[in-house]
Amino acid sequence: MLLNAFILILTVVLMEVFSIVAHKYVMHGYGWAWHRSHHEPPGADAGWFEKNDLYAIVFAGVAIALIHAGATLGHHPLEWIGAGMTAYGFLYFVAHDGLVHQRWPFRYVPRSGYLKRLYQAHRMHHAVAGKEGAVSFGFLYAPPVDALKRELHALHQGPLRRQRPDAATGRPDAAAPQPNPQDAN
Repeated sequence: MLLNAFILILTVVLMEVFSIVAHKYVMHGYGWAWHRSHHEPPGADAGWFEKNDLYAIVFAGVAIALIHAGATLGHHPLEWIGAGMTAYGFLYFVAHDGLVHQRWPFRYVPRSGYLKRLYQAHRMHHAVAGKEGAVSFGFLYAPPVDALKRELHALHQGPLRRQRPDAATGRPDAAAPQPNPQDAN
């Protein structure tokens, strides 16, 4: 029983590590064809789902296969790994799709604490147009906002100059600093 709980919790933690790597190198790499829909404003024919949601279906399929294999083949730790993947998927849905991109029928913007940092970090991830030059690839872990601002500044040789609407909400992402007229001199 305790071992099963440990496997489940460890899987949730390792899924976040896996997701950071997959988000940065797969979704923002060769898997951009699916992930692009998540970074661009929705078109006129946009519905509830976006192409990026195919990633969730693939990972859910893996979790289901692990649970099934564990139950039918007697390799019970596989069930708990699949359960941990499912728990991570639920947390992802709540934090990423719900809180950050507000794909729920109600709006909530956190004003303090961890949820505010998570919200700000992911909005900063979307402040960059395209797949290059983004920061903060975690879904449940958010680096300190000041560190992300410094990283964005370094990646783009200065502040970002344009705001663009977030793909999922249609509202601007991170506030873009306004150019200082004295910098032109």
